[in-house]
Amino acid sequence: MSLPLSRRRLLGLAGGAALALTPLGCGGGGGSGQYSQPKGDVPQQYSKRQRVVIWYPYTGVTGEAFTRLVGRFNESQQDIYLEAQFQGTYDEVAQKLAAGLQARQIPELCVFSEVSWHRFHLNQTLEPMTGYFTNGFSPTEYVDSLISEGTVRNEVWWVPFGRSTPLFYYNRDMFAKAGLPDRGPKTWDELREWAPELQKLTVGGRAPRLHAYPRVDGDWMFQGAVWQWGGNYSRGMEVAIDTGGAVEAGEWQRRLIHQDKLAYMAESPRVDFTNQLIATLQESTGVMTTLTKEAKFSFGAAFLPEQKAFGCPTGGGGLAMLAGAPKERKEAAFEFVRFAARPENVAQWSIDTGYLPSTKAAQQTPEMQKLFAERPGYRVAVEQLPKTQAQDQVRLLVPNANKAIYGGLQKIYADNQPAQQVFTAVAEELRRNAESVKDAVARYS
Repeated sequence: MSLPLSRRRLLGLAGGAALALTPLGCGGGGGSGQYSQPKGDVPQQYSKRQRVVIWYPYTGVTGEAFTRLVGRFNESQQDIYLEAQFQGTYDEVAQKLAAGLQARQIPELCVFSEVSWHRFHLNQTLEPMTGYFTNGFSPTEYVDSLISEGTVRNEVWWVPFGRSTPLFYYNRDMFAKAGLPDRGPKTWDELREWAPELQKLTVGGRAPRLHAYPRVDGDWMFQGAVWQWGGNYSRGMEVAIDTGGAVEAGEWQRRLIHQDKLAYMAESPRVDFTNQLIATLQESTGVMTTLTKEAKFSFGAAFLPEQKAFGCPTGGGGLAMLAGAPKERKEAAFEFVRFAARPENVAQWSIDTGYLPSTKAAQQTPEMQKLFAERPGYRVAVEQLPKTQAQDQVRLLVPNANKAIYGGLQKIYADNQPAQQVFTAVAEELRRNAESVKDAVARYS
């Protein structure tokens, strides 16, 4: 086993790097049982139950839906009390967990992003969950492509919960007034061809822009664009963002902003879309419910546009268990995983949030079928899912890869720097950072 690091260095690495933690058990899994729980308050009516803690990142509509789900779990049985503790963003959850592991005080469950769970797996701080699937509950109940992303060497480490993909949203009212088809564009070039008609419209005294790109975290959306132009962030762990389709995609977006004046970098493209400052939006399936509540106009949802090929990444969250908790608390914690995967609960979570229904049975429930009929955009997200794929390894596994990539995109979007110049520098940073995890990836992937 590796030796513990200082708390200062540990916290520095946690923000986006692979966590250099002391593994909790040789071979990755068996916890020592010497970890305490985070402090909290247990309501009197639950005081005699086994307490389990989950850390989560959700706010707003999604946070309210998660709180309701946890409440239903606590009312569904007599033995376990699940205490849900909000910890901030996905990155902040990871940072606080790193500190908790160093202090030997951890929750039993965490909601991790598709990026952050890898850091803890590579450092052997997660519990393999395969053996907990008993009594008719099987990993095969989840959508195959989603459960496979959290499965390494035939062990399940991360189960789908709050999973999403990008979708293409468009203002149907604007499209109708501009005489455009009531659909998403087949290619990005087709979208650009529609711009002149949209530019004839006025909303609030000015013409809407065609599109907007996010200032932060745009690297997830750009992953799809890279594939659409035939490129990759990486092939395996070999960095490729400075070649081919990645550079072409960056140049296309730079031209749309700085030559065509049809797009811009925004703090929140979603907010600008609901305020009708832009006509189209690429955003997560997980904002579907929020858009439905916020938009004062009719909007449509479509598959992402293609270019040379179709490309769409999966993303979002999942549940993982910490190996350091005592066995009885881990067994109790898994009961929530089991509960959350019931078809009616998956369906309600999807209806409340817009996240993808992560189990096969949930997609067939009367509630989801009704939603598909009433709001076709939800069906679009499910229909697009078989065409999606897990992100390139460098973004998932390399320390600070997301920040390096979206930092590069900011230079393209805001500063009009050529994509080749930007991505050459990004690639150098990614290659340097990849060295710190190559051995761990080879051992545990």
